[in-house]
Parts: sequence; structure tokens; C-alpha cells
Amino acid sequence: MQDLSLFTTWFHETLLSLFGHEWIAVTLECLLIGVGLLLLYAVLALFYIWFERKVCAAFQCRLGPNRVGPWGLLQSIADMFKILIKELITLNHVDKFLFALAPYLVIIASMLAFAVLPWGNGLQIIDFNVGIFFLVAVSSIGVLGILLAGWSSNNKFTLIGALRSGAQMVSYELSIGLSVITMVCLAGTMSVGGIIEAQRDLWFIFSGHIPAIIAFIIYMIAGTAETNRGPFDLPEAESELTAGYHTEYSGIHFGFFYLAEYLNLFIVAGVATLLFFGGWMPFHVPGWEGFNAIMDYIPSVIWFMGKAIVLSFIIIWFKWTFPRLRIDQLLSLEWKYLLPINLFNLALMVAVITLGWHF
Repeated sequence: MQDLSLFTTWFHETLLSLFGHEWIAVTLECLLIGVGLLLLYAVLALFYIWFERKVCAAFQCRLGPNRVGPWGLLQSIADMFKILIKELITLNHVDKFLFALAPYLVIIASMLAFAVLPWGNGLQIIDFNVGIFFLVAVSSIGVLGILLAGWSSNNKFTLIGALRSGAQMVSYELSIGLSVITMVCLAGTMSVGGIIEAQRDLWFIFSGHIPAIIAFIIYMIAGTAETNRGPFDLPEAESELTAGYHTEYSGIHFGFFYLAEYLNLFIVAGVATLLFFGGWMPFHVPGWEGFNAIMDYIPSVIWFMGKAIVLSFIIIWFKWTFPRLRIDQLLSLEWKYLLPINLFNLALMVAVITLGWHF
């Protein structure tokens, strides 16, 4: 399989030979990585907006965007330029500092989580021994931005939306965390690279037996709730709260919340790809050397992106299939069902590992 670390090493050595100082080369690399992440962030968000519109249209027997560009591909770009030129409305009786800070907190949280994902073989920005712990930690910052947005807007509807979101995200983070811990137990490491390497011969969804399948199902349900997507979109229930916690936002500030929602969808799918489907690792079957060699010809970036998009499609499928839950039903699902099942499943995974029942 192509190892992209060879290119990154060559690029670093080229910069070093051009400028002669390590710190200059590293600074330039950090700037280029930051710009690249921002561009990828924007492009993925625009793609996901178009992708969900098309999937939603297919479920509802419609065409979806089909006017601007071929197959409506430029519709999201047109919407982006429209939102960029919208006026930022200044409201009276709001906490102006916190009101302006909230959307940036949401964006920063998703950007930090976005940066940890392994995009390909040798194409990872940072990989350290507690990578999964870091990923879970930074992804929980987003709820602070949502709570600040609802409270600082000085609006009862935004406050209700923010409180709902806080209760929902804090609750379902438990299920996400336990599902992640279950797979970390199987991998034996919290390093993102180590988890992928442990799935070289067989993805965890197959080698982890029943506990891995249960953890995957719970992770997908909890991940959908964590991103405030239907049928768990109580924080921004249009029929009840207008637009929930971001009702009072306009222009690019509203756009930040909108972008973060779609990027969080990709992050949830990307982490599921990492934990259950081998990340960028191709599909290998032990003993099928010829088949495995053919799979290795497919670039690792395509493996990762393909898996993440398929899992994103499943999450979008949830939204346009099931009706919205009530807030009491949403919390009962977590505390009465998912959390106890997750705790039992974690114990079951430990038993499977201890007894050596996994592949």
C-alpha cells in the first residue's frame, strides 16, 4: 500500500534544505496544514450539505438541487456566497461578548477533532499515545458554545434549546465514551495509529464478535444524538423553538453553526470508521493473499473517505426515516436502555478478551 509518509518526509527535508533552520520549516508546515484543514473543512461541509439534500430528495421522491451546476453541485457554493454577504444583525439586551464567542467555540471544537482523524497511510496530522482520549475530550467542548449561544441570546426559546442540547449531549456522551472504551479494550491502545494497525488482518467489527457489533449500533445511535440530528434534533426543533439555540444568529455566525453540524456528522462517521472498520486500512481476509493484494492497490485515502461517507449516509437515513422524539423519550432511551446495555457490553468485551474468544 502507498505510504504517504514518504512524501511528507521528502517535503520536510526540502523545506529544511531551502531555509536551513528546523523552526522555519516546522512553522511553514504548520501554516500549510492549518490552511489545508480549513479548506478541507469548508469543502467537506459544502459536499455534505449537497449530499444530504440529494439523499433527502431521494427518500421523498424529489430531485433535490438540480439547477445550479451539473446535478446541482454548485448549489451549496452559491448558498455559501449568499450567507457570507448577509448582514450580521446586532441585537439589544444580549451579552455581546459571549454571543460572538459561542459560534467560534463550536467551530474550534469540531476543528480540533477533525485534525486527529487518520486520512490515509502516513497522512495524519498528529498521533500520540492518548489520541482517542484527546479526541473525546476536545469534541465535548462544542456543548459549551451551544449553551453560551442559548443563554447569551436573552431569548426564552434559545435558552430552552440550549438546555435541551446540554442535557442531550452530556447524556449521550456517556454512551459514546463507553462504546469507544469497549473498542479501546479490544485494541489495547488509545493511539489512533495503534488502533488502525490492530485491524490490519481483520476489522474490529468482524474480529470483536457480538460486543463490537453492539458497541457499533449504540455508537451510531448516540453519535446521531450527539450531533443534534433527527430524530434527536430537539435542541432546534423548528415546530417548537423556531431554530433553537441559534435563532438570534444571522450571517456568517449562523453559518458557523450550520457548518459545524455537518462536520460533526463527518467526524462521528470518521471515528466510527477508525474504531470499527479499520480507518484507512483496506478490507483484508486472513489467508486470502491474492484478494488482500488487490485491496491494497486502492489508495488509503479512498478507503477512509468511502467508509466515512457510507456511515454518514446511514446517519442521514436515520434523520429522514424516523419521527422526532420527545425530550423525555430521548433521555429515557439513553439512561434506561443504552447506558445499561453499554455497561454490560463493556464487561462482555473484557470477558471476550480475557478468555481469548476474539479473532
